[in-house]
Amino acid sequence: MAKANDLNLMANKLRAHSIRSTTNAGSGHPTSCMSCAEIMSVLFFDKLRKDDEFILSKGHAAPILWAAYAEAGLIPKKELMNLRKITSNLEGHPTPIMPLIKVATGSLGQGLSAGVGMALAKKMKNEKGRIYVLLGDGESAEGSVWEAANAASYHQLDNICAIVDVNRLGQSQETMHGHDMSAYKKKFEAFGWDTRVVDGHDVYALLSALSVANDEKKPFVILAKTFKGKGVSFLENKKGWHGKTLNDEQAGRAMVEIRAIKSSKVNMKSKITNSKNKSKIKNFKSDNYSAGDMVATRSAFGSALVNAGMTNKSVVVIDGDVKNSTMTQDFFKTFPKRGFESFIAEQNMVGMAIGMSAMGLTPFVATFGTFLTRAHDFIRMAMYSEANIKFIGSHVGVSIGEDGPSQMGLEDLPMFLSMPDSLVLYPCDAVSTGKLVREITFHKGISYLRTTREKTPIIYRNNESFLPGKFKVLRKSKQNKALVIGAGITVHEALKAHDALAKEGISIRVIDLYSIKPLDNKGLERHAKECKNNVIVVEDHYLGGIGGLVAEAVGKIHHLYIKDMPRSGTPEQLRKKYGIDAAEISKTVKKIIKKH
Repeated sequence: MAKANDLNLMANKLRAHSIRSTTNAGSGHPTSCMSCAEIMSVLFFDKLRKDDEFILSKGHAAPILWAAYAEAGLIPKKELMNLRKITSNLEGHPTPIMPLIKVATGSLGQGLSAGVGMALAKKMKNEKGRIYVLLGDGESAEGSVWEAANAASYHQLDNICAIVDVNRLGQSQETMHGHDMSAYKKKFEAFGWDTRVVDGHDVYALLSALSVANDEKKPFVILAKTFKGKGVSFLENKKGWHGKTLNDEQAGRAMVEIRAIKSSKVNMKSKITNSKNKSKIKNFKSDNYSAGDMVATRSAFGSALVNAGMTNKSVVVIDGDVKNSTMTQDFFKTFPKRGFESFIAEQNMVGMAIGMSAMGLTPFVATFGTFLTRAHDFIRMAMYSEANIKFIGSHVGVSIGEDGPSQMGLEDLPMFLSMPDSLVLYPCDAVSTGKLVREITFHKGISYLRTTREKTPIIYRNNESFLPGKFKVLRKSKQNKALVIGAGITVHEALKAHDALAKEGISIRVIDLYSIKPLDNKGLERHAKECKNNVIVVEDHYLGGIGGLVAEAVGKIHHLYIKDMPRSGTPEQLRKKYGIDAAEISKTVKKIIKKH
């Protein structure tokens, strides 16, 4: 009885902290914190142990998370009054700027996917502990939640426990199911989860449900019926309070109602700790290729991936049911316990990778470049999570051919180029692919490798190096009248154009821009000046890819890119039709020369 009473008092204490900190900040979501106070009290001051992990998927309830950390002794209590200040780590939604946070949340519907990734990582590493994910009922309308629920069941994750704070009220109206607890129960059970419906403000019920979770052989979810603004009469279960703070007078009234003075007397200890998982990457071999051999860069990636896995047990791969196209299939065969199939659920695929990265693994995420756009928000949140993920987009551009526009990655580059610390690489042959796989493996943060479906000739020697922030000059002379910059498949079109123009006595310089980000601006500017600033950029992508970056470095450019929505056809037909082939490059060079 004393234990339950203490947990109730602690819940009120967390409510009080949430109200005070948001009132002081002048912004935040106090009522969303108040609905989950008993859940947070029971988790942090009874259930969580040093081997457990906790994710606050309903990230707008961050103030109560910070309050729990403060009461657990992990941060100073006085710091709560610095909520949302630019000088504080207590941001409006959780991010790893707070060292205790492993996964950024706040874009709703993503926490469970990260939890699945964490649970898989624990299974793979034979680690003890359970993953607890606190979700809101509003975010449960997101399809990604059910992608994650499906994955947890498929992978038989008996080490994950979700708690849904069913407080009925969303931001603008009642949630989809309101307080229809049976609707949530039916959904989770349909996805293979064991469920328990409880009164979310009854600590006895919560303790009982959490004890059941320990013995379950399936993923387990606690569906907690709660009330937004619980404990304060003018807030509880009232519409119109989402994301609104109390003024000083209202906060004072609230403190009286939730018995804040009595609550302040309780002093409980938490067993949760601040743990960090890190991995160190070891070097690995590169495959050797013969000049002139025809090898697709996607195939070279698959081979290099196996090499990376041979010396690095932290390397894992998540594929979206296209591993015989992305060429991750050999990794799955060689390391079956480190290859994870996400099926056709790209959002959850990235979310799982975020969780795995948080547990110290080095995840490679592979699918067609175009399908990564479906997971853009998850990729964005991976950046805010400071995740270490290697994204591979295969089958890019019109060069995939007959499959048509729905399969062509023509919008993928801006997703990654816009990220402050991302690494974006685009190899043109198998040798450069192998070397660039090594670079993304060692890179800490978000990286993107763009690979091509077609086989392309080997143009580099096996001993050449490929460093981020550099490029390769493939053809050069003092008589160069234009500079042609390509990447990936268009490098080969540029080389064809070089040879064709040489027969007509026209000399051009050709650059392989394998490192799109970082970009060697000064180097490009120097070569542009040497070629009388006659610069042509040719890329198998819509506007918004490489051309703009080069223009920032060298000034005016002549830009060949995909200007219209493409259709089916052979790769050669499509490059010709949309003006990125050798013939169009040659034509553009001649026009430039004629003007000068």
